[in-house]
Amino acid sequence: MPCERRGPYDVAVVGFGPTGAVLANLLGLCGLRVVVLERAADIHRQPRAVHFDGEVMRIFQTIGVADRVAAVSRVNAGMRFVDPDGRLILDWPRPQQVGPQGWHPSYRFHQPDLEAILRDLLHTMPNVDVLMGADAMSIDQGQQLATVTYREDQRQHTLAASYVVGCDGARSLVRERITDRAEDLGFHERWLVVDLLLRKDRPILGDFTIQYCHPQAPATYVRGPGRRRRWEISIGDLPDTHALARRHIWHRLARWLTPSDADVERAAVYTFHSVIASSWRRGRLLIAGDAAHQSPPFMGQGMCAGIRDAANLAWKLALCIRHGHDDALLDTYQSERHPHVRAFIKRAVDLGRLVNASDSEAALKSAFRQPDGSYRMTTIAPRLGPGLWQSDCPAAGHISRQLLLKEGGRSDGLVGYATSLLVDGSLLARWEGRADAVKKGIHVWQSAELHGVAGYLAELGTRAVSIRPDRYVHGTANEPATLDALVKDLPPIRASASRWRTCPTGEVATCAPGSV
Repeated sequence: MPCERRGPYDVAVVGFGPTGAVLANLLGLCGLRVVVLERAADIHRQPRAVHFDGEVMRIFQTIGVADRVAAVSRVNAGMRFVDPDGRLILDWPRPQQVGPQGWHPSYRFHQPDLEAILRDLLHTMPNVDVLMGADAMSIDQGQQLATVTYREDQRQHTLAASYVVGCDGARSLVRERITDRAEDLGFHERWLVVDLLLRKDRPILGDFTIQYCHPQAPATYVRGPGRRRRWEISIGDLPDTHALARRHIWHRLARWLTPSDADVERAAVYTFHSVIASSWRRGRLLIAGDAAHQSPPFMGQGMCAGIRDAANLAWKLALCIRHGHDDALLDTYQSERHPHVRAFIKRAVDLGRLVNASDSEAALKSAFRQPDGSYRMTTIAPRLGPGLWQSDCPAAGHISRQLLLKEGGRSDGLVGYATSLLVDGSLLARWEGRADAVKKGIHVWQSAELHGVAGYLAELGTRAVSIRPDRYVHGTANEPATLDALVKDLPPIRASASRWRTCPTGEVATCAPGSV
């Protein structure tokens, strides 16, 4: 007979990769009762994802782990595309200085290091339970709760939660309960992925990611942290993929390395896909990360997209569970995220076609022509799809800047996972609604607290800007009346302050209840 686990929970998260771990951390900060179910007994120790960007580091900052993650990561130099003769056809340098998110624009990392950091923090949250070796078998939902049946220690158990979020990867059990339909963007290829540890430094390999654009032998070189290096090599329709991974590694790598130069940490054949599930929600069931969408790796945005999903979804779940909002607002999760992630996947497909093109110059011109007639790769920052932001505001739906505190540190560190409002001094002096905003849980900045306020507001063409917990712009205002309307429309979400406080660096530290 099934054995009942304590509960019910507010949210059950199925899958404990980066997306599931970030989602559980954010839900925990919101004060929700959370359970995470993970099939594996421990962290998968081999490399997988290798890149995240400044926006994702900002989410790590919100959780409280950015400094620890930075210590085990490497700032990415950028990416270069070369033709079969080694000539540069497209350059994508990444700035080496801190960008508008308050962090560097691009990082390389080792996924097991990141997962360990994310999990360590969760283990300190009393409102979050983590069940390792718990294999979800079936999911049912009723009027009030969803029920998860899972196997642990060779016994069958059940638990109940208000919502279940599947962060359980490309073969998602939760997605099977939601939809069997998906949009296919047309990229499906088999590549050999080889991760190595150099035995000594080899500066000749360089610090840039290199995309070798060759119709017969496309390949990618990735410079990881420390002595970690990766090659991704297209294998087309070659048969016997496991034998290929075992026997042909050094033949494929001969132009760069010999067996005496490095040790193989992992070699596996993957099929890169470009698909987006048609539905991300069905009642009390939702999906995020690879369960909702899969991208070719050429943009390095697969894991980033899943973590953005988590940041978009967590505060909306908190609004429904803690603040009594109609859960129809959860439909804005897909309406906002679907167009956003689709833009990244489409760009990754364009890059993949350039790498594979028989005529790289033609592929370059078709995909990357700039208004000035040049051809270059630039970082994209798509707008969210329709949802919880002012549709008539040009700035709304875009990621906000993170400003620096005049006393030192980054602005998100004082806001936490909450809504905030930035108002210029003259408008703030005429506005009588600040107390009501603060009572609602909105962090109202005084311009004197921050560097660069005037420049940022001028860039947006406004005198006040409201920012959601996921750091996307909600709306703008120029007069007290429109500022009042903006505050009325803002969600009253604030991370739990009974256990956590944020420090000037943006990291999170524990504190005694009631001390915030």
